[in-house]
Amino acid sequence: MADKEQGRTKKSKSKVDCCGYPLSIFFIVVNEFCERFSYYGMRAVLVLYFRYFLRWDDDLATTIYHTFVALCYLTPILGAIVADSWLGKFKTIVYLSIVYTIGQVVMAVGAIHDITDTNQDGTPDNMTFHVSLSMVGLFLIAVGTGGIKPCVAAFGGDQFEDHQEKQRSTFFSIFYLSINAGSLLSTIITPILRAQECGINSQQKCYPLAFGVPAALMAVALIVFIAGSSMYTKAAPKHNVMLQVCKCIGFAIKNRFKHRSSAYPKREHWMDWANEKYDKLLIAQVKMVLKVLFLYIPLPMFWALFDQKCSLALKSFSFSPSQGGFVVQPDQMQTVNPILILVMVPIVDSVVYPLIKKCGLNFTPLKRMTVGMFLAGLAFVAAALVQIQIDDTLPKFPSHSEAQVKFLNMENNPLSVSLFTMSLQSSGNYLNLNTETATVAMNGSEFMLSLIKGRRQTVLLDSTGILESVSDEIAARDLTFTLIYHKALINHCALGSQRDSSSVEHRFSLMRCRATFTILNGEGQTCNYSITLGFGSSYTLIIPSIFSFGPDCWTTIQQVEDIKPNTIHMAWQIPQYFLMTVGEVVFSVTGLEFSYSQAPSNMKSVLQAGWLFTVAVGNIIVLIVAEAGQLPEQWAEYVLFASLLVCVCIIFSIMAYFYTYIDPAEIEAKFTEQNPEDKEEKKKGLELGNMSSLAAEKPEQTKQTKI
Repeated sequence: MADKEQGRTKKSKSKVDCCGYPLSIFFIVVNEFCERFSYYGMRAVLVLYFRYFLRWDDDLATTIYHTFVALCYLTPILGAIVADSWLGKFKTIVYLSIVYTIGQVVMAVGAIHDITDTNQDGTPDNMTFHVSLSMVGLFLIAVGTGGIKPCVAAFGGDQFEDHQEKQRSTFFSIFYLSINAGSLLSTIITPILRAQECGINSQQKCYPLAFGVPAALMAVALIVFIAGSSMYTKAAPKHNVMLQVCKCIGFAIKNRFKHRSSAYPKREHWMDWANEKYDKLLIAQVKMVLKVLFLYIPLPMFWALFDQKCSLALKSFSFSPSQGGFVVQPDQMQTVNPILILVMVPIVDSVVYPLIKKCGLNFTPLKRMTVGMFLAGLAFVAAALVQIQIDDTLPKFPSHSEAQVKFLNMENNPLSVSLFTMSLQSSGNYLNLNTETATVAMNGSEFMLSLIKGRRQTVLLDSTGILESVSDEIAARDLTFTLIYHKALINHCALGSQRDSSSVEHRFSLMRCRATFTILNGEGQTCNYSITLGFGSSYTLIIPSIFSFGPDCWTTIQQVEDIKPNTIHMAWQIPQYFLMTVGEVVFSVTGLEFSYSQAPSNMKSVLQAGWLFTVAVGNIIVLIVAEAGQLPEQWAEYVLFASLLVCVCIIFSIMAYFYTYIDPAEIEAKFTEQNPEDKEEKKKGLELGNMSSLAAEKPEQTKQTKI
C-alpha cells in the first residue's frame, strides 16, 4: 500500500499548474458540467414522459418521480463507502459513470415507441416493455449519479496542496457554477428536443431524443474525466473506513455502558472509551467526523424549503404570464434559479466576501450558512405574501361537502328562477349548496337538479326549462373550456388534434393562450371560432340551435367567462427566487467547502455523502410536514415552513457558536509522530491492524499522501 501511495504522489508532483490552479481541475469541472446537463436534462421531461408516454396518472407519475429523486440522494452513501474503503475516488467515478451512461441509454431506448408499435398507430402495443426499461434505466441512473456525487467534489479538492487553501475555496465556487450552467442549458434545451416529432412509422413527441442527448453528454463526461487521468492526484483508499468507524463507535458505547459506575473516572470525550481497543488516530478521526455530522442535524430543514422551488414552478400556473408586453411562461420559471446562480456566485465570491473581510468582520463558513438559511426563510415569507395576493384573485371553489351551481339564461329576455329567488339577465354567480339535490322553479314548473359534491356545475335555462346541466372539474391553473353544441346540426368539434363526436359536451384543458375550434357537420361544412384566453381562466362556449354555417357563423356562438384570468404577474416570483438563490450560494457552496475542509483525509467522501443525505432527509420533511399540517391555505403552509426554518436557524447558530474549527491534517500529523512502542501495545487485540501500520509510517510519507 505504501508503494502505491508513493507512486500516486509522484504523479501529483508532476502535475501542471495554470494561474496557481492544478490543470487537472479543468477535466473535473467539464465532467461535472456534462454530468449535470445529463441529469437535469433527463429530469426536466421525466414527469411528462411518465404522464404522456407511459400513460400514468398524475399521482403515480409524481410518486415515482420523487422516489427516483430521493434514491439519487440516498445512494451517495454507497458511493462514499466504495470510494473511501475499496476502489478510491477515481475508479469509483469511472465505474459508476459507466453504469450511469448505460442507464441513460436504456431510458432513451425505452422511449422509442416504434419498438413495440406493430400496428403502426403511434401507440406502443407492449407498454410493460417500455415501463420495465424505464425503471431499469432510472435505477441505474440513481445508482450512478448518486454514487459519484460525493466523490467528484472531494476528488477535486484532492488536487490542491496544503498551501492552496484559497484556490481550493475558489474551486468549489467554480464547481458549483458548472453544476448550475449544466442545469440551465439542459432545462432550456431538453424540453425543446422533446417537443420535436420523430419516429419511423409514426411521428410522436421525441422522448428518445430528449433522453438520448443527455445520454451522449454523460458519455462525453466519462471520456473527459478519463482523459485527465495522468494529471490527477489519486489518494489511495484506506481500507473499509465505514466499517472501522462503526465498530469503533459501537465499542466506545458498549465500553462506556459497562463502566458507567462512578468508580470509573470520566474521560474527556465519550469516544475515548474506545482507547482500550482502537488506535488513537482512528478515534481522533471519528471525533472529527462526529463533530461535523452533529452540525448536519439542522441542515435538512434548509433543503426542505429549497427543493420546493420545483413546486413553485408548478404553482406558476396561478400567475399571469404577460403584462405590459413582458411575457414569461410557467415552464420558463425554473430557469431563473440557475441563471441567478451563474450571476450571484462570482459576485458573492469576488465582491461580497472581500468587502465583508475589509470591514473587519469574521464571516466564517458556519456564519455564512446561517445567513443562507435565514434568506431561505425570507424567500418563503415573500412567497406567502404573493400567495395572499393570488388568493384574492382566484375564484372560490367548493369544498368537499359543497357543490357550486351557475345558471345561464339562453333567452334574450330575463328569466325568473326560484332556487334562491333571482332574475337572470344572462348568467348568475356560482351558488354554494351543501345538499345533494336542488329544486329549481320556473314559470310554474319545477325541475330537480342533482348536485355533485366538490364540483362546479353550469345549468343552461330557457323559457321551457333546463336545457343542459354540465359538471366541471376546474383547476385554477388551467385554460379551460366547456363546449356545448347541438347534435342535430353538428357532427363534432375539434381543437387541435382532439376530437369527439360521441358527446354533446366537451371539456378542454390546455396551456396556450389562444385556441381555435373547428366546427364540422356531416356535409363537410366547417366553421372556425377563435378565442383569446386569459391565463388561468375558464370559459363556456355555447353553440345555439340557431347556429348556421356561413361566413359569419361564429357570430351566434355565445362565450361565457366562468373564471376571470389571473392578474398577478409571474415576475412577482423573481424576488422569491432571488432570496432563495442568494441563500443557496452562501449556504450550499460554503457547506461543500466546509465538509471537505473539516473531514479527515480518509473520510472526505463519507462526509460529502453525509452532506447529500441531508438533502434526502429534507425531501422527506416536506412530505411529513405537508401531510401532517393539512393547512387549508397555501400561504399558511409557506409561513409554517419559514417559521420552522427560522427556529432551526437559531438552533444552528448556537451550535455554530460553540464549534471549534480544526485542521484535520495537523491533528493526524500529531498521531503519526507518536512513539512506535506505544503503537505496538495498541496492536494487541485490535482488528484494525492495517490502520495502525498506516499511522506508524514516517511523517514525511503521510504528508505526501494527504491533502
